[in-house]
Amino acid sequence: MTRSIRTLVPILKAQFQGPHDIAIVDAVSIDSRSLQNGPHTLFFALRGPNHDGHDFLETVYTQGVTNFVVQRVPEALVGKANFLIVPDTLVALQQLATAYRSEFSFPIIGVTGSNGKTIVKEWLNFLLSPDYHIIRSPKSYNSQVGVPLSVLGINEKHNLGIFEAGISTVDEMVHLQKIIQPTLGILTNIGSAHDEGFQSAGEKIKEKLKLFSAVELLILNKNRTIEAFLPSTIRTFTWSSDDKKADVFVMADEQPDYTELRITYQKQCFKVVIPFSDFASIENAMHCLMVLLYLRYDEAVIQERMAQLYPVEMRLKVKNGQHQTRLIDDSYSSDFQSLKIALDFLESQQQFKKKTLILSDIFQSGLDNDALYAQVSLLVVSNHINRVIAIGPTISAYKRKFPNCLAFPSTQAFLDVIDTLVFEQETILIKGARHFHFEDIVTVLEEKTHETVLEINLNAISHNLNFYKAKLHSPTKLMVMVKAFSYGNGGYEIAKLLAHHKVDYLGVAFADEGVALKQAGIQLPIMVLNPESTSYPSLIQHGLEPEIYSLKGLHAFVKLAEQKKLKRFPIHIKLDTGMHRLGFMEQDIPALIARLQQTQAVEVKSILSHLAASDDMTFVDFTLAQLSLFEDLSTQLMEALNIQPIRHILNTSGISNFGQAQYDMVRLGIGLYGISNDEDEQKLLEQVATLKSVISQIRVVEPGESVGYSRRFMAERLTRVATVPIGYADGISRHWGNGKGYVVINGKRATILGSICMDMLMVDVTDIDCKEGHEVIVFGKDPSVIHMAQVLETIPYEIMTSISQRVKRIFYRE
Repeated sequence: MTRSIRTLVPILKAQFQGPHDIAIVDAVSIDSRSLQNGPHTLFFALRGPNHDGHDFLETVYTQGVTNFVVQRVPEALVGKANFLIVPDTLVALQQLATAYRSEFSFPIIGVTGSNGKTIVKEWLNFLLSPDYHIIRSPKSYNSQVGVPLSVLGINEKHNLGIFEAGISTVDEMVHLQKIIQPTLGILTNIGSAHDEGFQSAGEKIKEKLKLFSAVELLILNKNRTIEAFLPSTIRTFTWSSDDKKADVFVMADEQPDYTELRITYQKQCFKVVIPFSDFASIENAMHCLMVLLYLRYDEAVIQERMAQLYPVEMRLKVKNGQHQTRLIDDSYSSDFQSLKIALDFLESQQQFKKKTLILSDIFQSGLDNDALYAQVSLLVVSNHINRVIAIGPTISAYKRKFPNCLAFPSTQAFLDVIDTLVFEQETILIKGARHFHFEDIVTVLEEKTHETVLEINLNAISHNLNFYKAKLHSPTKLMVMVKAFSYGNGGYEIAKLLAHHKVDYLGVAFADEGVALKQAGIQLPIMVLNPESTSYPSLIQHGLEPEIYSLKGLHAFVKLAEQKKLKRFPIHIKLDTGMHRLGFMEQDIPALIARLQQTQAVEVKSILSHLAASDDMTFVDFTLAQLSLFEDLSTQLMEALNIQPIRHILNTSGISNFGQAQYDMVRLGIGLYGISNDEDEQKLLEQVATLKSVISQIRVVEPGESVGYSRRFMAERLTRVATVPIGYADGISRHWGNGKGYVVINGKRATILGSICMDMLMVDVTDIDCKEGHEVIVFGKDPSVIHMAQVLETIPYEIMTSISQRVKRIFYRE
């Protein structure tokens, strides 16, 4: 998309303000942190419930961006940049995409439903790409923002589009329909997802169907309830496995590793084999098959291509690599739009200064190769990639366009020499089209650990962070606690994400945690809450800021600071207002003031205290007394020392329950990780961590036989027992065993039998269809850490922080 600012004014119904209305833009951005922002970027300052893009306009301007769509113009940029002023920047983004979509007349497939949208889209792309230049939504860009960004990726060489549309409440689909303007529709299904946004199932169905108001044909699984809501003007193409009145009738013969579909269509019968046996995959495959039938594909082509369908990976995963490397695994797709997303993610998770990109040939761009790889080169350069490993015959021909580039004709050719290459202290993005089998590269480079993993959803962390930021007054700073390995979730990776979100401070418990973050490249200020006097030299060496909570600690730190001839080194004064754990008591204040008045070696950066019962509203009076004492004591310090430090006392529950006491900063802890003490608030947070393992072995135990140590489980019937390689050394409490706890396998609860061992536990899978190697959910949505804590009579903190460091953490973004 290349346009002048002048031509956009009528499209957006905007008021123009700025020096150059003939300026040219060829890219759209909504992310102030993207390294791809530049002189020809049009930046939309979107506003949402938890963020406001206007707050970052000056930052974006320093990146070279001079063209903005805004609702208000910042005074600092008046006359320096071009502004298109609109009542609503999201509406303006959608208007631009709608106008741009109208310039193209090729077929567009619109996909919606409760589940399966992304899989159907990706499978259709695979099935149709040999015959079309396809533009499709990258990953699951199906929202009010994602859809217009996807559509703006269309270019003149595309001749087929596949876009998915997702909604969560009423009156959303009408906007997406105008943007996508689909000519062919697919309704995957109507399930329970986002039920809370609709008053009834009927309301949800009617809202979903708005996407298809102008399609030539709608493909769906024949369903009387849904068809009752369909306008008579919509022509349908239906399939069914139980209603022979459908246009296509299918009978499925499900085997353990594949399914044979017997298709009857227009009085003709033929068979199609797909490499899946679960119902959801069969349903998704049938929707794709219906598109092939509608497009009149030959039976033999359908059979050949459907047999090659594959599991769709919808996550960008961050993994530990060998030799101090970090891997970003995006080894299942290679197209221009998703490359831009992956490179932004690389920057947000970059642990090492050196960045390597392993990239395959890029497909379905719609551009000729010269233009395509010129654009890819610009992306690589703008993201400061140090080394490119190009794999594939096409990209290899353009190796001169990339910095420090090694080129290989195939994945195997690269693997043949991988041992001769050095991968050390670098972040590696591995991005390749599926048929290049880049998963083999990931396997070779990945750090070898056992099969139990803790998956951390970075999208959920971002959501929870923004949820609490929305509760803050505009000047209030935010400290985020990353102590105890970020409550068991992972240290550096989460700290890096928080830095990407521009929080003001990080908080750790001990100096070694802060040192590790600083050595990993974290530049944010870090406060150490429980510094030991022996760690003071290390604190000073690494620029960490200690919490000082006693006169003894203050004397020791000031003495060291003066010996090192430091000036105004930042410290944080902890007051005890009722927690009675650490901090200066009221009677200590005169001596504290006197000692601080005697030195210039330190500076009181902040004054803080900690609430003892902010989560329990039965102790409101106690909490208010703490707040009152904090006000009195901190004011004494400020007046006596003539200082204006940052003051902070609110923790996560304090942010929610005592927002009037935000002072200058708040400290977000467990809430970031998706845990709240308030049931209503809990519903608005997203789950962050899922602990997974696998079934190592399945055996049958006869009645009267026992399982595990001390024979604590005795079988009363013929019992199938699965062994899972996770135990109390991994952080699973032994009290969770002996029938009290459970894991989830294939959506069903499997009770833990007998005692939990150090490295293993055994579960009852008698009534569960499973086999060795199948995935096991130890905790996540079910059981949740909140439920586990209730059963074990403890708190979620203990469950989360108990997970051993030997459990591999995998960080991903949807």
